[in-house]
Amino acid sequence: MKDDVAGFIRDALGHQPRDKHLFDMALTHSSVGGESYERLEFLGDRVLGVVIARALYERYPDEPEGKLSRRYNALVARETCAEVGRAIGLPPLIRLGRQAREDHANRSDNVIGDVVEALIGALWLDGGLDVAQAFILDAWGELLAGQGRAPQHPKSGLQELAAARGCKPPEYALVSRTGPHHAPLFTVQVRVPGLGEASAQGASKQEAEKEAATALLAQLQ
Repeated sequence: MKDDVAGFIRDALGHQPRDKHLFDMALTHSSVGGESYERLEFLGDRVLGVVIARALYERYPDEPEGKLSRRYNALVARETCAEVGRAIGLPPLIRLGRQAREDHANRSDNVIGDVVEALIGALWLDGGLDVAQAFILDAWGELLAGQGRAPQHPKSGLQELAAARGCKPPEYALVSRTGPHHAPLFTVQVRVPGLGEASAQGASKQEAEKEAATALLAQLQ
């Protein structure tokens, strides 16, 4: 495992670490006990945000704040971080406690996304902003280049559709939360009075709301 982690840091992150303990911690889930990735994830989330915001600012010099915000929100979303994590082969290296391992927590968007942000935090602490930025711009490169038009969040799209048809704004309700603490499953229902309703599930309340909005939009369009 030590050799695997060292190779991963070198090959997937493009960095030769000075303090490997930071990266060991970034790969460790709280279910193991002791130090975990949570503080590094807090830091990495902010570093990711700064780098992506600057990249968008420079790539789309004529776009207004609203469109830039749509692009930004899509690129820093937990699901996108998880997509990056899977692309670089991260899941098998995440260290889990027994129960979390049996529950396959390393397949969860929440866990994979958090670990990606923690690794960015470790890169920033160990190598500085230039090193963290180089990884982010490389790992998010195709996602940045593939944004031909600013994406619209499904919740915004549903709200605009409701307004265009003279209806009240969408109403979201949490139906249930199931599953273990480290891998919860939320069920949310969205309803637009006079138009319809739909339900969906997600690994977070926000993700479930997004999926429910997507489902209702598909019905109405």
